[in-house]
Amino acid sequence: MTQLYQTLEEVKKLNPGFVSVTYGAGGSTREKTFEIVKRAKSEIGLEVMAHLTCVGHSKQEIRNILDELADSGIDNVVALRGDPPQGNTSFVADPNGFAHADQLTEFIRASYTMCIAVAGYPEGHIEASDKETDWNYLRGKVAAGADFVITQLFFDNQHFFAFERRMREKGVSVPIVPGIMPITNYNQIVRFTKVCGATIPEKVNRDLQSLQHDLDAVQQYGVKLATEQCRGLIAHGVPGLHFYTLNKSTATQEIIRNLTE
Repeated sequence: MTQLYQTLEEVKKLNPGFVSVTYGAGGSTREKTFEIVKRAKSEIGLEVMAHLTCVGHSKQEIRNILDELADSGIDNVVALRGDPPQGNTSFVADPNGFAHADQLTEFIRASYTMCIAVAGYPEGHIEASDKETDWNYLRGKVAAGADFVITQLFFDNQHFFAFERRMREKGVSVPIVPGIMPITNYNQIVRFTKVCGATIPEKVNRDLQSLQHDLDAVQQYGVKLATEQCRGLIAHGVPGLHFYTLNKSTATQEIIRNLTE
């Protein structure tokens, strides 16, 4: 936690539009999430966005959480279905809760004036039968009241461009913000992509395999790769960039320095 708050202080120097704070698997760090967003806003002075998932929550519990956030001056949430709790292979909704993020989004929009973000998947959600089916779900989340979309990580901008184009064809007009994860550890990024269904381009994978035992070299490669990716996205006209920092800011700081020099 000490490292996290030091990182937030460093991130503040970058003047981000907002900082989002995730849950652990199955909502396991819910209380810490809310403690962090409150402190980040009240003590550090960051605009914050709290992740909120359907996992293990009844509708009344969700309402209690939203009331707590609102009372603390937190008016931004990322509405997510959430991953199954550790040890479970599939998501099971609380009998008095929500089964999908569009239901959660609709619930928030009906009673609160919060800004709501939802998740989008340029390569399709790993549980979806195909990309079109998943992207239709996203259209439903936006129709339920989402203000903007944050995407899952990806490493080939063509995935994002095709996804964004298709969502516009489906009538989605809200901002779509690409999610960028700087690669700092080869084994870690292999695990992440397997879990979330994103792909690592073949050349990038080969390059990283040859560097994987030199952590500094991996990070340098990851920073260069993400910088090039961000430049392409900015040239395309994206409304912003959402960095997955994993509670560390060094790589993100380097990328932003490269982009602003």
